[in-house]
Amino acid sequence: MEAIPSKTQTTIAPDGGFNFLAPDAWKALLSRYSHIVLVANSEAVDFERLRSELPETTLYVFFNKVYKVLDEPFVGNAVLVARSGVMGANIVHRREVTDVLRFFNGDDFLGIVNVRVAAEENFSEESRFEGAKTRHLDLTQILGDLYPVGRIATSGFALALWLADLQLPGKIVLAGFSAKRSEKWKVFDVHDWTFEQIFLRLFARMGTISMMGGVDASPYSALAKRFPHVPPVEIAMTAAEVLSERLDNANGQIDRLMSVTKSIRAIENFFRRFKPKTRKQRFLEKSKE
Repeated sequence: MEAIPSKTQTTIAPDGGFNFLAPDAWKALLSRYSHIVLVANSEAVDFERLRSELPETTLYVFFNKVYKVLDEPFVGNAVLVARSGVMGANIVHRREVTDVLRFFNGDDFLGIVNVRVAAEENFSEESRFEGAKTRHLDLTQILGDLYPVGRIATSGFALALWLADLQLPGKIVLAGFSAKRSEKWKVFDVHDWTFEQIFLRLFARMGTISMMGGVDASPYSALAKRFPHVPPVEIAMTAAEVLSERLDNANGQIDRLMSVTKSIRAIENFFRRFKPKTRKQRFLEKSKE
């Protein structure tokens, strides 16, 4: 990662394993880019469009398992965000550091940012990232009481919020933030995808960020044009009423499906008891001793 101006502050833990930057240092480092693109691990990412519409002064921010969106080394300004879990950075304890770093090389690669979003998550020391320059970023405080209780924010959502708070001169672009499960990649239920989509789309309408790919044009804007004399709140309430009815119908079908598959789930749960424990499960059990 590039050198930090002397007037900014870098905080290093006593053991030298963690490198934290002050907000001013992050701002100084990121302000040189005209655009900062957060690239979701989604099939909705359109690199051809990004390359054609954005200048070479763009910084592309990738997350964790970049092989979900890259099939060859990336050319351009890039940084890799490594999300932490209870056992440290996920790509570290899953032994995937080498696999993801092969997609980045050269002076345009700024290194790795090990991000912590939830209190139970732990950082990994810089030495665990196979020689890649690593910085650490704790985002637990900026989320505070904002995020729904019982859920954990995605790395992309937390980073978008953090970047917006830095008030950078460049534009923040979210690429492929669809929150949709595809045939190839899944989305995790620990995140509140509905809340994040509402928040990010409000951000986009305020002009704080922009979104490219993964988000369809709102059909409700056409309703506002068709009924110009109807207050927006009436349109919103009518849409909410229809969506509520459809959700109730869907819940009825889900309940029926749960009843039909009860015996199948019982068999699955029986055999699941014989499945060997994962490294994470063993780690959590040992930490409680």
